[in-house]
Amino acid sequence: MASPLDLIDPWPDVARGVAVLVAGEIVDDRGDVATPLPWASVTKLATALSAILAIAAGQLRLDDPAGPPGATVAHLLAHASGLDFDTRTVRAPVGRRRIYSNAGYEVLAETVAGAVGRPFEHWLTETVLGPLGMTSTRLVGSSAAGLIGPLGDLVGLAEELARPSLLPPEWADAMRRVAFPGLAGVLPGLGYQASNDWGLGPEVRDGKAPHWTGSSNSPETFGHFGAAGGFVWVDPAANVACVCLTGEPFGPWAKAAWPALSDAVLEHYAPGAVT
Repeated sequence: MASPLDLIDPWPDVARGVAVLVAGEIVDDRGDVATPLPWASVTKLATALSAILAIAAGQLRLDDPAGPPGATVAHLLAHASGLDFDTRTVRAPVGRRRIYSNAGYEVLAETVAGAVGRPFEHWLTETVLGPLGMTSTRLVGSSAAGLIGPLGDLVGLAEELARPSLLPPEWADAMRRVAFPGLAGVLPGLGYQASNDWGLGPEVRDGKAPHWTGSSNSPETFGHFGAAGGFVWVDPAANVACVCLTGEPFGPWAKAAWPALSDAVLEHYAPGAVT
């Protein structure tokens, strides 16, 4: 195989693109990098980054109350507030279950907007989209799933996650570290996980099975995928990241194709880095 990205050629015949980064720099890409496509829940990575930047700037605190009684900004970031998937119904006590929640990220954006004194979309553009050169990406609707932009812009977000330039090191580390460890929950599209580990925004791979990354990805791998058919993962152990956007919604094709691609990328660009 000349390139592991050859594997995307038989994917569904829609707009699609993939890029690989090593040490935060693009080393390979394939397909459509310029067409704006929906990011769906990959949006949460940018929303979380903007929230952490507000915290790093002293305008917000992780332990500030937000969401249901007893919940904090940290609980919202890590899907531990007890809020339902898409409503503001409380389904569990705070900090007891990992309930993946779009509603929680909408409350988070409202909380950030209140703390910084401007609409969330403006804050997101000012702190994340603009500084990272993501000028072709816009937020349409929900702060949980509303970004639309090209793969080239998503690469900018992956570069920041892999080699932080906006976040101080301590906050970059906190973002990718498991928050509220050991909480059980459902990983969307992939089922129940006894330890559904999550950081302050990114999902942390840890020992989850099944998973949308590869069997070669280290437990420290962090990132996110979206129902629209895209993903970002960063594997610190291998110093490799991979980003993808497609026009084909997540489904059985992705459950087979994404792990295979991830394993091929790691085998090609970081042989022996992960055991």
